[in-house]
Amino acid sequence: MDVERVAEELYGLKPAEFVPARDRYVAEARKAKDTAAAKAVAALRRPALAAWAANLLARQKHQEAEQFLAVGETLREAHRTLDGEQLRSASRRRNQLVTALARTAAGLAKEAGQPVSDTVLHEIEQTLHGVLADQDVAADWSRGRLVKVPEAAVGFGAVTPETAALARPSTAEPSPQGSRPEGKRKSDPGKKSAKEPGKSGVKSGPAEDARRRRELERARTTAGDAEAEAGRRERELAEARDTRRAAAEKAEATAERVRGLEHELREARQAKQEAGAAATKAAKAVTAAERALREARRTAEQAVRALRDMERQPEQ
Repeated sequence: MDVERVAEELYGLKPAEFVPARDRYVAEARKAKDTAAAKAVAALRRPALAAWAANLLARQKHQEAEQFLAVGETLREAHRTLDGEQLRSASRRRNQLVTALARTAAGLAKEAGQPVSDTVLHEIEQTLHGVLADQDVAADWSRGRLVKVPEAAVGFGAVTPETAALARPSTAEPSPQGSRPEGKRKSDPGKKSAKEPGKSGVKSGPAEDARRRRELERARTTAGDAEAEAGRRERELAEARDTRRAAAEKAEATAERVRGLEHELREARQAKQEAGAAATKAAKAVTAAERALREARRTAEQAVRALRDMERQPEQ
């Protein structure tokens, strides 16, 4: 059995169709004594609804998928090199693409007869964020083989405004040691006598610079705290979504098990009904056979009596 071909077919099916089709292939492989294929196919896992919808996007919208993967590579490269400008530009494209492509994926799911809720739509967005953030997830998605929503799919991992800020200090404020205006004031004794009457004005320059530096540091601290808080909130949201997704998957698995048990119950009831009908038919057959046996015995007895009567009659 060609396991790759089977996997390609299975991940193109709707989630509800996945397990029955997979089990049929497993049974087929076992019947053919292909133990390795049976084990490999049995290990394939049904995709969550959001992952399946995202897979549809990769399978049916190849050009859009390639562009999206290119954005992800750009973001990962920007994160590695701490290229702030490249990161900010790619991040803007990321947000626009994720929103648009998530809606496209939802539309494809609806066309396939599997409309999705707003909750699943958010999970599709989370999945696409994961595609951008994780190269392994991107590889699975590009093949249409994602099974679940990536756990760290909110935002872009460590690629946050804090990361972008690390690439900006060189263009922000020069250090006090490298401040040319201060250096010029200190190294220009020729202007000292001219500025003596306004001595207080001379001191106001460094004081003003120091005040501005303190304000800037406070602003940076405030921004850093806000970004850290945003990061915490993102992690909390990711955990909440993971919990919700796990609960939804468990509910879906339980519902599927209930459907299986209901099917077995229907079959058992049908078998019981058929067995009852067979038993009734057999009972009627026994009654008919007993009746026929009694008739046969009476006929035999009559024949015996007739024979005896004939034997008693004298010969003429």
